[in-house]
Amino acid sequence: MNPGNPSPARTRVDVAVVGAGIAGLYALHRFRTQGLTVRVFEAADGVGGVWYWNRYPGARCDVESVDYSYSFDEDLQQEWEWSEKYAAQPEILAYLEHVADRFELRRDIEFGTRVTDISLDETALTWRVETDTGTAVTARFVVLATGPLSNANTPAIDGLDTFAGQLLHTSAWPHEGVDLTGQRIGVIGTGSSGIQAIPVLAEQAARLHVFQRTANYSVPAGNIPLDDATRYEQKANYAERRRLSMSSGGGSPHRAHPNSALEVSEQERRAAYEQRWRLGGVLFSKTFPDQLTDLEANDTARRFWEEKIRAEVDDPHVAELLIPRDHPIGTKRICTDTDYYRTFNRDNVELVDLRATPIERIDAGGLHTSGSYFPLDTLVLATGFDAMTGSVAKIGITGRGGRTLNEAWRDGPQTYLGLGIAGFPNLFNLTGPGSPSVLANMVLHSELHVDWVAEAIRFVDERGAKALEARADAAAAWVAECAQRASGTLMTRANSWYLGANIPGKPRVFMPFVSGFGVYGEIIAEVAAAGYKGFDLLA
Repeated sequence: MNPGNPSPARTRVDVAVVGAGIAGLYALHRFRTQGLTVRVFEAADGVGGVWYWNRYPGARCDVESVDYSYSFDEDLQQEWEWSEKYAAQPEILAYLEHVADRFELRRDIEFGTRVTDISLDETALTWRVETDTGTAVTARFVVLATGPLSNANTPAIDGLDTFAGQLLHTSAWPHEGVDLTGQRIGVIGTGSSGIQAIPVLAEQAARLHVFQRTANYSVPAGNIPLDDATRYEQKANYAERRRLSMSSGGGSPHRAHPNSALEVSEQERRAAYEQRWRLGGVLFSKTFPDQLTDLEANDTARRFWEEKIRAEVDDPHVAELLIPRDHPIGTKRICTDTDYYRTFNRDNVELVDLRATPIERIDAGGLHTSGSYFPLDTLVLATGFDAMTGSVAKIGITGRGGRTLNEAWRDGPQTYLGLGIAGFPNLFNLTGPGSPSVLANMVLHSELHVDWVAEAIRFVDERGAKALEARADAAAAWVAECAQRASGTLMTRANSWYLGANIPGKPRVFMPFVSGFGVYGEIIAEVAAAGYKGFDLLA
């Protein structure tokens, strides 16, 4: 389809959407289909959100392609052909660009436009949205589709700004690509982006130094090309696959073993782990239903994983450094890799243990640890994000009584259902704190949230009301419920970015809803069916 011409700029709209990633694109389509006027603001020059920015070598999704895709349009599901089991960044971005063109979404998106301020008119119960280009609109509703992983974290390292070589961040990789052939490369960070990039960088580098502070668990993707027969079978069974995904713990159709890891024989347990190992990726943490609630059950998965890694890495000392010692397996998101551990068998790759020899400073020519100096041509920061709240915190959002959202969230994010915020009527946050967020398939999660918000807007309009506002008591109860659910698991035992532990000074609050995507979907559906219980309808 032709993407169409840009719509004339409106100064008043029904809905202003911040972000044109996965959630923002569907929000625009869904709200527009409902007859609402919509304006989307996007800081980038194109659609895609996290997949627009994260172009580092090896960037790939850790959810199967067939599941990491929109379900709202059957023709779209049937016409798109995924080439691999786990799609790489270029293919995912091409898919999102196809969606934008197919549904003529670009005409209602302001690209290259960053929202700076969102302020409430308490009398009219409307929002003034202002941007860095001077464009501004008044909207009845505001939807924050900024994404939980979109605000890059750059570590405060002494001398970083003096480095004379090439400094790169995985979340802002040059779009034209970078030729690092024959260079001395340093990588700081061994989370998901580092683990994906390191094997590719090792193939280019003359010398690659991997600076690891904290080891993480990673499981091979087991990625394979998809042939026509596989794609045909997947598409023929899409309806059932989606049904299973929507009722699952993480938004994919795979189910955990029906019994506890401790109730089956060693042979059956190993067979189950082996099957998940072949499936690949993050779902290894969901092999058994009690893996993330019972430490003894978790230990069975950990021992299996350690055995696999020790068999992959030639040097026993290096293998021990690559094995996490500070958290149960799965309590930080398990990474998905391609030959990550085998990369440390290469002669040109060195693992630097920052626990033993911390970084002291960086100078023009390289990096100093307490034990050595590493001359570098290129330094790659694979240091992740200020997750869940970072992008929202950068916007000046002002609600009732002149209180900012940052003030309201000073001690940690406070939401009702992860959607509404007390004191901020008609402002909805998507896939952030108080929802399953990054613990679930973000495409289906985005659809779930957008559909819920669309029906909430219909509810307001059909009653001739002005606004829907989360009650403070409902938000407090939801925050307490989320904390209570998390405390019944092993998830809080890890210093993870789920808690904001990677950002100095950030309140330590476990932000996601841990009890599963399907359970969460039932809860928010019940709230809507009960007349949006916990929200006030404002005339």
